Amino acid sequence: MKKIYLLLFIVASFSGFSQISWQGGITPESDQVATILFDKAGTGLASYSGTIYAHTGVTVDDTPWQNVIGNWGDNGAQPSLTLVSGTIYKLEITPSIQDFYSVVSGTISKINIVFRSDSGTQQTGDLELNVGAFMSNLTAPVLNSTTIINSGESLFIEANNNNGNANYNLKANGISIDMVNNVATYSFNHINILENQSYDLEITQGAITQTKSFSVIVNPSTITEAMASGLENGINYNITDFTKATLVLEAPGKDFIYVAGSFNNWQPDASYAMKKDPVSEKFWLEITGLISEQIETYQYWVVDETPIANSPALVKVADPCSTLVLSPYDDPWISSTSFPNLPTYPVGQEREVTVLQTGQTPYNWQVTNFNKPNKDNLVVYELLVRDFDANRNFQDVIDRIDYLKNLGINAIELMPVMEFEGNESWGYNTSFHMALDKFYGTKDKLKELIDLCHQNDIAVILDIAFNHAFGRNPMVRMWMNDPDGDGWGNPSTENPYFNTIATHSYSVGEDFDHSSTFTRDYVKQTLKYWINEFKIDGFRWDLTKGFTQNATGSDALTNQFQQDRVDVLKEYVDYSWSIDDTHYAIFEHLGSDGEEQEWANYRIAEDKGIMMWGELFSSYKQLAMGYASNASISRMGHVSRGFTGKRLIGYSESHDKDRLMYEAVTYGEASGNAPVNGNLNNALNRMGAIGATSILIPGPKMLWHFQELGMDDSIYTCSNGSVNSESDAISGNCKLDTKPQPQWAEDWLADPIRSTIYQKYARLINLKKSEAVFNGEYAISPEAGDNLKQRIYIYDNSIPATELKNVVILANFSVSDASIIPDFPFTGTWYDLMDDTPYVVTNATTPITIPAGQFRIFGNQSSVLSSSNFEVEQSLVIYPNPTKNTVSVSSEIEKMEVYTLSGQLIKRFENISVNKELNIQELQQGMYLIKAFYNATNFVTRKIVKE
Repeated sequence: MKKIYLLLFIVASFSGFSQISWQGGITPESDQVATILFDKAGTGLASYSGTIYAHTGVTVDDTPWQNVIGNWGDNGAQPSLTLVSGTIYKLEITPSIQDFYSVVSGTISKINIVFRSDSGTQQTGDLELNVGAFMSNLTAPVLNSTTIINSGESLFIEANNNNGNANYNLKANGISIDMVNNVATYSFNHINILENQSYDLEITQGAITQTKSFSVIVNPSTITEAMASGLENGINYNITDFTKATLVLEAPGKDFIYVAGSFNNWQPDASYAMKKDPVSEKFWLEITGLISEQIETYQYWVVDETPIANSPALVKVADPCSTLVLSPYDDPWISSTSFPNLPTYPVGQEREVTVLQTGQTPYNWQVTNFNKPNKDNLVVYELLVRDFDANRNFQDVIDRIDYLKNLGINAIELMPVMEFEGNESWGYNTSFHMALDKFYGTKDKLKELIDLCHQNDIAVILDIAFNHAFGRNPMVRMWMNDPDGDGWGNPSTENPYFNTIATHSYSVGEDFDHSSTFTRDYVKQTLKYWINEFKIDGFRWDLTKGFTQNATGSDALTNQFQQDRVDVLKEYVDYSWSIDDTHYAIFEHLGSDGEEQEWANYRIAEDKGIMMWGELFSSYKQLAMGYASNASISRMGHVSRGFTGKRLIGYSESHDKDRLMYEAVTYGEASGNAPVNGNLNNALNRMGAIGATSILIPGPKMLWHFQELGMDDSIYTCSNGSVNSESDAISGNCKLDTKPQPQWAEDWLADPIRSTIYQKYARLINLKKSEAVFNGEYAISPEAGDNLKQRIYIYDNSIPATELKNVVILANFSVSDASIIPDFPFTGTWYDLMDDTPYVVTNATTPITIPAGQFRIFGNQSSVLSSSNFEVEQSLVIYPNPTKNTVSVSSEIEKMEVYTLSGQLIKRFENISVNKELNIQELQQGMYLIKAFYNATNFVTRKIVKE
C-alpha cells in the first residue's frame, strides 16, 4: 500500500496507538460494531481544520491493506470522521467490521488506516489497530517470507499467541507434518528439507483459526546445458508437438530460477528448475505434458542468493515477454463483452501471471499482402480505443469502420494497447510491451480490426512507449531496490535494463537504458512480434527525447542534439525495415530541427525516412479563436524544417493538447460580425478552414479523433463532467479521465453543422489522396503577413496543364467577412475543388470576399472527384430538392447512384421509371451527389440536400 502511494504518505516514526484507539479500550471482534478514536494533535493534520477523511483497509489472513474503501482523494467514497471535541475525532464502523469493509472470507486481524485532509495534501502516516481478542504471532521465520536453503538443510519454526493455550497444526505443501495441542507457544525444526516447501501454520483457539504462511526454496544446483538454436526469450511453442513448450528467461546475475505454474500446482520441484545455456547464459526449460488448447498459467521464481542491500533474494514475476497476462488488480473489472471467457486468475498467487496455451488456432487473415498507402499523402487518424465509443473496445472500432472509410483516412494510429497498469488509461503506463491489454478485447479481435482496416485500404499504426516501463514490469522487479520489502520497487544499480535515475528531463515511470544490449534486444524482439503476429504497418514511437543517456535532469541537454539517441533510434528503425521494407516509422520527438533532420532524411533515397510529429496546436488555436498573433502555420510542412522528403506529420490537434473548439468557444475573439467566444456554431464553422489549411499541405497529416466533427469537450473534462486544467494542483488535472461520447449519443452526423465539417474533411482527404498535385511543392503566404488571411499555393510543374497542377487555398480566420487577394499564378478558368464549379479569373489579383471562418480551394482543372464526366441531358430533374424521405426523376433512367461529397457510393437504384418514388429515408442529413445513368456510358449528375 505504501508503495502505491509513496508520494502521498509520510512514514510514521511514532506508535500508532498514541493517535488512534478503540473507543472503550476494548479490542472488538470482526463481527462487532466498533468506533475508532483519532487524536490529530502531533500528526500531519494538527493544524488542519477541515473535514478529515479515512483512507482505510484491513489486514486479512496477515495481508495488509485489503478491501480498501474507495480511492485516495475520493471524498465521495471514502469515510469522513466526526469531531468529538478539541482534537479528538471518531469513525464509526457499522454494522460490523467485516460488513463495513465487505470482507466475506478470511480472518481480519488489523484495521489499516491513513487519515487525510479533503485535498490529500495533509495526512498521517500508516496507522493500525488490532481486531479480535485472540492474536497469534509467527516469530520465526518472518511472516510471508521465503527462506532459501541448500538441499538437506533445516528450518526452525516458532509461534505464540496472546490468549492462552491453542492448537498448532503445521502443514507443508498441504500435508500436516506436525501437530501440537493445548500449548501457548509452539516450536518445530523441520530437518533434511529436499524440495521446495509452502507452509501454513494453523493456530486454533475455540472457533477461531488463524493461519501463518511462509515458504522455503531449495537451491537446485542449476544444470548448465545448451538450449536449442532459434529459441527466443519468452514462450517458444513446439509447432509439431502441442504437449511441449520451451520457456526462456534472460536474467543476468541470478543464481537459479524455478518455473511455478498451474501445470505443477504452483509447487515446483527440482524438475522445474531452469537450466542455463553456457553461451548466452539464458535460463531455459522445456515444459512437457501440456494439453493442446488448455489454458495454463505460470510465473518465474527468480533467486539471487547474495542480493545487494535493499534488494530481495526472491522475486516472483510473470514472463517479461508475455503475450497475455492475468492480473489480480485489473481483471475483475474487465467486461465479458470485451473479453469473453477471460481465464480465471489462479487462486493463492499474487501479481501478474503469464498465460501459456499450446495448439492455438491461427487467425485466418483475409488480407495477406496489404499494400501500404504512400507516406506522402498519408492521413493518420489518432484514436484512443477507450474513448472512441461506448463499449471502449476493439469491436466498437470495427463497428464504425464505415465511418472511418467514408471519412477517407488511410491510416489509424491506436494509442497504446499493450498491457498497461489499470484499465482506464491512455496506455503509456505500459508494464508488458508484448501483451495485449485485455480491457480492449482479445488478440483475435485486434487482428480482426487490423484485417478489416486492410480490406478498406487503411493502414494500422501502433503507438508504443519504449522510453519507459512502469513498476509491474518484470524487468523492473527482478532487479529492484525494495527497502520496505513489499514487492514493489525502483530499478537497482544491478538492473541491466533500466537506469536508476532518468537520464533526461521528461521522465515518467522507470527509464529504459537504451545503451544496454539487453534493452535493445528486448525492443527488437517486441517490434518483430507486433509486425509478424499482428501485421502492424508502423509504430509511432512515444517520447523519443528520452532515448539518450546524456541529459540527466537538464531540459537544455535533453533538447540538444544527442548522438547516442540518433544512433540507437536509427538502429531500431533499421531493424523494423529489415522485417518489413515498407514499415512506417514515426517519432514523437518535437525537438530541434537539426536532430529531426537526421531521422527524417535517413535513407530517404530508398523511399524510407522517419516521419516526425509536427505539432502546430498553438498556431491553429490562434486561428480558431480569430487571433492573428502567433498564428503562423509555416511549419505545417516539411520545407521549413529542412527535411529532404515529405516526412513531417503535421497536425493541429492531438491527444496531448486541448480541443481547438473548446479553446475557441472559451477564449476566442468576441468582437466583429461573427463572434467566436461563447458561440459554438460560429466556432464550428471555422473547422473546415482548419482542415483546408492543414490537410492539403503536401506530406502526411494527422487528425485526433472527432476533430472532423468539431469535438469541443475539453481534454480536461473530468469523470464527473467538470473541467479543470493542466495546472490544477489540488486534485490533479483530468486529462487522463475517461471522456464522454457525445458524437454518438447526440448523433452528431445528423447535426447539419457537424456533419458538414465531416463532409468537408472527407472531401479534403480524398482530394489529397487522389490528386498528384498534393504530393508536389507548396508555399504558405498569408496576405501582407496577416495570418487571418491565409493563402497556400500548391503546385507541381511536372504535371501537364491539362491536368490539375496548381491549387490556391484561401481562408479567412477573422471574425468578419474579408477580401483576400488570391494572387492566382495565371488567369483563365479555375474550379472550386470542393464542388468543381468553374470560376473565371480575369485578373489574378482581384480580391475575393470570403465569409468569416470560411475558405475556398481553387484548381486550374476540376478534380478526378468531379461530379460528372459529361452530361447528356440537362433537362433531367430530381425532385423534391431539398427532400426528407424520397426523391423522383423526371425521365426514365437505367440506374441511379447516391454518393457522399467525398465520392463514397452509399446507395444504388435500378430500372427507374418516371415519377417513381425512391426511398432515401435512412440517409443522414446533408448534401449528396446523384449520378443518373441513361446507359452504361451516358449519365448526368445532380446535387440534392437531405433534410
